[in-house]
Amino acid sequence: MGIEAETRQSPSLDATELRHFESLAKEWWDERGKFSGLHAFNPARLAFIVAEVKRWRKGQFNEFRPLQGLDVVDIGCGGGILSEPLARLGGTVTGIDPVEESVGVARAHAAKLGAPVTYRNVTAEDLAREGLTFDVVVASEVIEHVADPQSFLKTCRSLAKPGGLIVLSTLNRTSKSYGLAVFAAERILGLVPPGTHDWKKFIKPDELAGALSDAGFAATRRAGMIYKPLSGSWTLSDTDLSMNYLMSGEAV
Repeated sequence: MGIEAETRQSPSLDATELRHFESLAKEWWDERGKFSGLHAFNPARLAFIVAEVKRWRKGQFNEFRPLQGLDVVDIGCGGGILSEPLARLGGTVTGIDPVEESVGVARAHAAKLGAPVTYRNVTAEDLAREGLTFDVVVASEVIEHVADPQSFLKTCRSLAKPGGLIVLSTLNRTSKSYGLAVFAAERILGLVPPGTHDWKKFIKPDELAGALSDAGFAATRRAGMIYKPLSGSWTLSDTDLSMNYLMSGEAV
């Protein structure tokens, strides 16, 4: 199916965004390449996901494999750089992405390392039409790339089991995020590929919480991610959400 036809069947998709990521698919596992920024903040977003899963499971988890026994979908998985560690943490992970080239890279890397992840070249809407549901829905760095965020979140709700957990990460629409996440990160530091972000599609935390509520989730926690340029690492902050941030919610 061509990109234009695919976006008509899945209204949350943006054809321009898909073409952009098609051109970058081979770069996914190069930690010093065009996706170095995503690799750098993987530990921080994993820490948030693990903390929220533990809270949500109310103490009923394996400390070393806190996702054990949970069906997890990683929407917009790209080359699998988040899907694989989620599987190592015990989750039964399905990674999905509309970019066929990215899914091919993810499958090849998982096969090389023996990572137990199921990858599919489908959209979230495709899974919803199949009637599949999951304990945990993860959409990291996705919602700022879709054409219709509210439609996307409603699809996420249909994928979540009753009482299920959703975890999102995205960017706040602030002057700081434009200066650092778009201008500096893309054009000066090269932390992400040029053209990756459209600042107008960034979402303020209160807007996202409201959209989650409208889609059938109750927002439960939000945290910012702060970049440390000297170490090239990211840390979580409960107070500074002016740039990248994460939000969790529960299906109601």
